[in-house]
Amino acid sequence: MTSGKKKKMKAQRPRGFEDISGKDYLGIVQLAESIERVYQGYGFEPLETSVIEYSEMIGSFLPDQERPNEGVFSFEDDDGNWLSLRYDLTAGLARYVAENFDSLPKPYRRYQSGFVFRNEKSGPGRFRQFLQIDADTVGSENPLSDAEMCMMFCDSLENVGIKRGEYLIRLNSRNLLDALLEQNKIPTEDNSEKTYMSVMRSVDKLDRLGLTAVELLLGKGRKDESGDYTQGAGLDENQISSILSFLENGKDTKKLNRLKALENLEMKFGGSQKFSDAVSELNAISRIIENSGYQEDQIAIDPSVVRGLSYYTGAVYEADLIFSNNKKLNNYGSVGGGGRYDNLIERLKGVSVPSSGISIGLSRLASALRLLKEDNPIDGCLDVVVLVMDKEKRSIFYEIASQLRKEKIIAECYTGDGGMKAQLRYADKRNAKFVVIVGEDEMANDTVTIKDLARGKELSENINDNEEWRSGKGSQISISKDQLIAEIQRKIKKSS
Repeated sequence: MTSGKKKKMKAQRPRGFEDISGKDYLGIVQLAESIERVYQGYGFEPLETSVIEYSEMIGSFLPDQERPNEGVFSFEDDDGNWLSLRYDLTAGLARYVAENFDSLPKPYRRYQSGFVFRNEKSGPGRFRQFLQIDADTVGSENPLSDAEMCMMFCDSLENVGIKRGEYLIRLNSRNLLDALLEQNKIPTEDNSEKTYMSVMRSVDKLDRLGLTAVELLLGKGRKDESGDYTQGAGLDENQISSILSFLENGKDTKKLNRLKALENLEMKFGGSQKFSDAVSELNAISRIIENSGYQEDQIAIDPSVVRGLSYYTGAVYEADLIFSNNKKLNNYGSVGGGGRYDNLIERLKGVSVPSSGISIGLSRLASALRLLKEDNPIDGCLDVVVLVMDKEKRSIFYEIASQLRKEKIIAECYTGDGGMKAQLRYADKRNAKFVVIVGEDEMANDTVTIKDLARGKELSENINDNEEWRSGKGSQISISKDQLIAEIQRKIKKSS
């Protein structure tokens, strides 16, 4: 016999996902808006595509046996079609361009922000859902489109408060490493794609795992700290040595003039027309960057950048935060990347559509900025909390809040049941800038009291007398009621 009681469910998030609220969410929104302004300044227009696509559209992540589950979250609909949450924003763009090809301008330039989903192992700082913001130029094989991507990376990071010297855009071409592999008799054709992509993904882990780990991944394989084993690419010692030498050269190349760096690479590792063509490709991009005024401490040549996804066909770029003078953020690593992908849309359209794009990880960038600004956190969105000093006269306080809002001041009237101390604690937790107090004395004199919460917190550190603290000396003023709006506007402007 059962008791009839319902089993209590445990409230918990799925592993690898996160909730974003309050200041953290506001910070991400501000980041997105700042980056979007840069993209708009370059002439890109917005596009929003579906968060769910047919599984076969999700880049190179195609159905695996009976269920398409390698890296993506997938399910079968009522019609027997496999659908997937988007792995990136590029697949939706490719599908949109293929569907609307004839009506779109050529080149087509769009930006988009949104959540993407990875059915991968989660860990500290590695989530299965995160925000990205992309910009892509579709229908151009001009090196200007690649140069623009690198320059937009610089402008976007500087526009959100990352200073020059605190970031580095690393530029390379997949064709350089392709040429090196061919010179070492490592096939790059479709029938050897498994080996080829294993090499590319191994090299892509250089910054995160280091040279020793990459050496193991290029050979027999590697076991990570959790005990999971990754099968290696199976290259021989000479092949591995050649690739490692090429990657190590990047330490010196990043310090050189871009054109000089490319000349050195061709001297040390060249030997085929394909390698020379790749150097010429990067030369053309570098000259545009040079003529646009971007220096080597902003955009540098780095042969170790390959990007792990299979659809890149030429130039690739990685945006790193370096913060060499900040121990908490020293060599923070990549917050974005991108490259040229000339064959992706061809799968859907049947004709070659050369394209290039960048993607910035908003979630990861926001985390870096929170660490950078922890002593000066992002302000809350709330300007004023109007305290309710007499619950029988709530309409008076609601009216004050309404008047503030009509003047574009973000204001809230307290809706709880706590007393004055509880209301002040509430306003502080909401990170409000000011509170408005209208008690018996204020009502009698047709005045209001404005308390500056940030200033009050600052002064309280040097106040030992309880009576002085209660008086609010230095952090609050009383003014006539008809001056309230002008005074709040003045204070907001002064604090911004």
